[in-house]
Amino acid sequence: MRIAKSLLIQPGGNGIYAIPAVALSLFSFAYSTKFGQIAILLYYALWFPLIAVDYRKVLGNYNRHAWMLAFAVLVVLSVFWSAVPSVSLRAGIQYLTQVICTLIAARIIDIRTLTRGMIAGVGIVLIYSILFGGYEYDLMDGTYSFVGAFASKNQLGLYASLGIIVCFAAVFIFGERRIWLAGAGITGLLSAYCLAVCQSATSVLTTAVVIALIIGLRVVLALTPQQRKLLVIGGGVAVIVLVTASVYLGVVDAILGLFGKDSTLTGRTYLWQQGLAAAAQNPVFGIGYQAYWVQGFAEPERLWNEFYITARTGFHFHNTYIETDVELGFVGVLLLALTLLKILWGHLRRLIEDIRNDESYLLFAIAVLLAIRSFVEIDILTPYTVGTFLFYFCAGKLATVRRKSANHVWHHHTPPNAATS
Repeated sequence: MRIAKSLLIQPGGNGIYAIPAVALSLFSFAYSTKFGQIAILLYYALWFPLIAVDYRKVLGNYNRHAWMLAFAVLVVLSVFWSAVPSVSLRAGIQYLTQVICTLIAARIIDIRTLTRGMIAGVGIVLIYSILFGGYEYDLMDGTYSFVGAFASKNQLGLYASLGIIVCFAAVFIFGERRIWLAGAGITGLLSAYCLAVCQSATSVLTTAVVIALIIGLRVVLALTPQQRKLLVIGGGVAVIVLVTASVYLGVVDAILGLFGKDSTLTGRTYLWQQGLAAAAQNPVFGIGYQAYWVQGFAEPERLWNEFYITARTGFHFHNTYIETDVELGFVGVLLLALTLLKILWGHLRRLIEDIRNDESYLLFAIAVLLAIRSFVEIDILTPYTVGTFLFYFCAGKLATVRRKSANHVWHHHTPPNAATS
């Protein structure tokens, strides 16, 4: 029996395949450390075989979009100067292949399918954590928190944040009805519960900011494109002034206090100092991708000991740019930062200039979430994580050709005698 190509690779027409594929991918990312190679092979099996269906359509032409792959290529090339080449080579290949799979997904999945897949995927991930997870003592916070089936409450918090955001978008942006409205309600409630019990200040605050952003953008989108530009510029300046004033007036410390944290972010500032000192030893290209936190090296062993990390693994500097600086130097930080800025600007520009662009509406919000979290987590820096998947999905969508009928003339209908391409 032959399966029509459209059921596999046609955006908008392949939901029967793509929705489960996204859901299973999220589950694989969430518990890859628990299920090991089986989870990773499942992820590859969902996306790589689609190349055989129609390689031109699935892979596309990225010659004009090398910026998306620049950081991933640097990650692989770091094997040539890495302090531990075998570690950098393996991790680099893992990172690059995840990026390729993600870009395949970006070419064959439309935004509504992604949203539905994430509703299903986050729901499954959180149900599994509630059924088979538990509480752990957080050494950095000094409290017991629900971590589910994850190794960190912040990872559980990320999935809960994404669940709330996509469920809110499903109703608020896409106007889902019937089964997907019910699905959004169930996953949204599960996400809110997990966000509350995991006690992750990072996740709670970033979720609140992104939901406020989505609501605020609705006001902006009610204006003409020219009016939007002026309002966004004014709003951006106001946010900068507000954040700066909050820091000097102690508002930030007061908010952190509500979550039992202080201005040192429960030890993160000390970690950042140690990271910057380590980065200064190899300032241009770093020590090599994932070549710092290696057992037997004096400095990581010291930090593991100071933070009571008895497993001597799964630790980082809690800052994407410092971690990148240590591993890939100034060059790595520059490439990663430019990629993130390109994603943010690209989707914001489409959102402002198009009459209606639901794709960039949601992806800009997700990019903002990842950008804020990048200062306290490393969501987009490691392979087989939902953060890396969404980061490059946002980038991949900027490489797709926009259809005028979908983005620029929302309510316009093609004249009966118009030629079709």
